[in-house]
Amino acid sequence: MKHSALPFLPTEILLPDFSRTDGSRWAVVACDQYTSEPAYWQDAARTVGDAPSTLRMILPEVYLDQRDARIPAIHEAMEQAQAQILHAHGEAMLYLERTQSDGRIRRGIIGALDLEAYDYRRGAKSLIRATEGTVLDRIPPRVAVRRGAPLELPHVMLLIDDPMHTVIEPLAEPASSRAAAYDFDLMLGGGHVRGCFLTQKEIEHTADALSALVTPKAMAECYADASLAPLLFAVGDGNHSLASAKAHYEELKASLGEEAARTHPARYALCEVVNLHDDALDFEPIYRVVFDCDEKDLLGALSTYVASLHGNAAPQRVLCVGDGEDKLLKIPSPEQQLTVGTLQSFLDAYAASHPEITVDYIHGEDSLRALAARDNAVGFLFDGMRKDELFRTVLFDGALPRKTFSMGHAADKRYYLECRRIR
Repeated sequence: MKHSALPFLPTEILLPDFSRTDGSRWAVVACDQYTSEPAYWQDAARTVGDAPSTLRMILPEVYLDQRDARIPAIHEAMEQAQAQILHAHGEAMLYLERTQSDGRIRRGIIGALDLEAYDYRRGAKSLIRATEGTVLDRIPPRVAVRRGAPLELPHVMLLIDDPMHTVIEPLAEPASSRAAAYDFDLMLGGGHVRGCFLTQKEIEHTADALSALVTPKAMAECYADASLAPLLFAVGDGNHSLASAKAHYEELKASLGEEAARTHPARYALCEVVNLHDDALDFEPIYRVVFDCDEKDLLGALSTYVASLHGNAAPQRVLCVGDGEDKLLKIPSPEQQLTVGTLQSFLDAYAASHPEITVDYIHGEDSLRALAARDNAVGFLFDGMRKDELFRTVLFDGALPRKTFSMGHAADKRYYLECRRIR
């Protein structure tokens, strides 16, 4: 692939002067975390106090029902930050090391993704693809935040399938002796982050190494099929946020015309690229909890559904958690390869006939059990997919069921830190 066709590029990156701005209060975890735990976000607000913070420039999804009231304040905070706090670093990429809550270090590169090369629709053959089914009604609230916003703050993490560690890992040693663009602890148990700008030579290395991942030879070696439409980036975290960036860009194309939109800054989205084979990167299942339900009716319907399945997939198990003892449900003949797919198909159908219930998606067993202990709630625990199954599954089967996996624990998610102009 020629570098001119590569959809991951250097761009202007905006950062505070961290000798004057407290990074530990500036950076805040991704907005789609702790969606049923408002206490976390209240703790974040107390931690931030009156300090400059990205908390004022995002809409935590726990407050999604307040979006009409909050969005104007978010846009105003962005304008103020751009005028008073942020400093521009032109045509840049960043190498970063994230020390997770377990002490392991995850490595990544920050750059701009070309949305023209991204398609979130099932069956897409683009260089950048969603890993999960996109829920279209989740996009408009996110587009509402982006529409009219002067800035974007990334929490999207893209994955590359690089088992030989050719792209990101060679940057670690030179970066270790370079002055940091940021280097601080993250709030509320988020670990530590350190980042530095890449040199021009390192940017060129990144482009060369990324291009080599999607040659016909590479596709044949990795997936035994040189004719496959190459997949360079699979969206690991932030599927719906990136889909919203794409939807916003398509709005601009429709209003401005394709020629004007081609050079518009909203054509690109700031993202972090991480190697699927990074030793610190774990895949965790995203569990389900159902609120406002009749537990007996729900579990009875699930048992009936399981008994109706006559597929050839390997047997599966789901642990049903409520305010009493756990109940193990065995699925002897599932029709879908992943347990989460079997469960989600049932929940979608059940929710359609029981509009009073709410289904939430939960990271971590402890959080799931705490929520399932509420009245009229049931949680579901199950084994997740292996991370080495991801690219092959997306290439051959298309997007996974929504909320199939999470890359690590909630505290280890990407924190908002860097900014970029989008208008």
